[in-house]
Amino acid sequence: MPSGNETESNRVEAELARQLAETIRQDREQLREVAETARVAGEEARTSAESARHATVEAVRASADTLKVTLEHMKVVEDMRRTLHEIQAATKTDAH
Repeated sequence: MPSGNETESNRVEAELARQLAETIRQDREQLREVAETARVAGEEARTSAESARHATVEAVRASADTLKVTLEHMKVVEDMRRTLHEIQAATKTDAH
C-alpha cells in the first residue's frame, strides 16, 4: 500500500498530466483554427489571383481591339492621303 506522500505525489502527477493533456488539446485546437484560417486565406488568394488573371486577359483583349481599330483608321487615312495626292497631281497636270 502506498504511503500518504506517494499517494499525494501520484495525485499531483495525475493532475499535472491532466493539465498537460488539456493544454495539448487546446494547442491542437488552436493549430486547427490557424490551419483553417490559412486554408481560407489561400483560397481567397487563389480566387483573387484568378480574378486578376481574367482582368489582365480582358485588358490585353481590349488593347488588341483598340490597336486593330487604330490600324484600320490608319489605313483609311493613308487611302485618303493617296487619293488627295492623286487629285493634286491630276490638278497640276490639268493646269499645265
